[in-house]
Amino acid sequence: MAVQERSHSKKPVYERWRWTVFAATYLAYAGFYLTRKSFSVAKIGMLDDHSLGVSKAALGAIDAAFLIAYAIGQFIWGIAGDRYGSRKVVLIGILASVAAGFAMGASSLVLVFGVIFFIQGIAQSSGWGPLTKNVGYWFSLKERGRAYGWWGTNYAIGGLIATPFAAYCAHRFSDWRFAFYIPAAAFLGIWVLFLIFQRNRPEDVGLEPIEQYHGEPAPVADAPDGETTDKEGSWASIVTTLRKPMILRLALAYFPLKMARYALLNWGPVMIKETLGTGVMQSGLISAMFELGGPLGVLAAGYASDKLFGARRIPVCVISLLLLAVVTSCFSVLTGSASKWMMCVTLFAIGFLLFGPDTLIVGTAAVDFGTKKGASSAAGFINGIGSVGAVLGGSLPGVISDRWGWGPLFYGLGVCILVAALLLLPRWNAVPANKQEGGGQ
Repeated sequence: MAVQERSHSKKPVYERWRWTVFAATYLAYAGFYLTRKSFSVAKIGMLDDHSLGVSKAALGAIDAAFLIAYAIGQFIWGIAGDRYGSRKVVLIGILASVAAGFAMGASSLVLVFGVIFFIQGIAQSSGWGPLTKNVGYWFSLKERGRAYGWWGTNYAIGGLIATPFAAYCAHRFSDWRFAFYIPAAAFLGIWVLFLIFQRNRPEDVGLEPIEQYHGEPAPVADAPDGETTDKEGSWASIVTTLRKPMILRLALAYFPLKMARYALLNWGPVMIKETLGTGVMQSGLISAMFELGGPLGVLAAGYASDKLFGARRIPVCVISLLLLAVVTSCFSVLTGSASKWMMCVTLFAIGFLLFGPDTLIVGTAAVDFGTKKGASSAAGFINGIGSVGAVLGGSLPGVISDRWGWGPLFYGLGVCILVAALLLLPRWNAVPANKQEGGGQ
């Protein structure tokens, strides 16, 4: 079922609010990476700081603490976003993340690092589900692939900026602690901007719902009779959303995908240093090539899902994941020459192929099939299941690389990504239902 474009007259006040909220939410989620990526860069200095006496295995355990908290938090904050609104949840989460960032830089004990990074994980998980819901209220189904294509570049751009920024801070002050301090201060400034410019939905500023503005039929929940009267934010509405078979399928596919993404996000700089013999600054810059390919992949996937596949998200995901499985499995062959340029090209290709389906699964499709009413819960659930995979992706590389090197890690990631593609393949033509047209999950 293709979604038909309908012309509508644009209202300047409506368009101004749409793009103001888009910018505020985009900056907020990109900003979360300022405090998230500090640790991946600081690891290099921490391993060289003999006063800490920390090992790669210990750093992997700290990553695991963060990712376990992040997974738990996704379920909690996703539901909270539907029950209490995006604004309250995200404002609290950013402040907690800033505080944890400063505390991490001031710490010197491995156990304390683990506790604080666990808190950071809880704070970080407040962003995706509520902000995904927030954007869904300002952009309708027919434009959602493109809108989330642009919006979904936030975490790729956030990581792309945050990694070299943290590396520069540590290099500039010759102290790994500044990889935590300065990014946390920058994120505090973003909190102020979010407070001023963000609103949850058009109705909060006296505007009609986005479907009415665009002349589109309103989406419906996947209830047996095609309709539901459950109040938004109620437990009945949340349970209805989480029981959808398509939401579970998306979550299971996201598990191996996020495992692969976090393996590169958390261990990219260390892997590059050990493979190429580069220093902290150059390792951070080369690692950023993974995230440089991300925004282009997200945009390409979003436009393709709208324009080529009629608002169907699954075909783009399957094609991208199959190609990604091939490139990831061939990582050791492609980078075996120890060429810096080849490492950059390979990481760029992986980022391009990974971030597109990543955003479609946990962003666009979560809102499509969860509907605006349950979007935060759906996105939080999918991201939460995926984040369990991220725990493995963030912790296992340190152990695997110590014993067998980096090659076997990438072979394993390739197999996992292939599994994700095969999980989605049977639902190639899946589309959400709406009040005007039939359709199923």
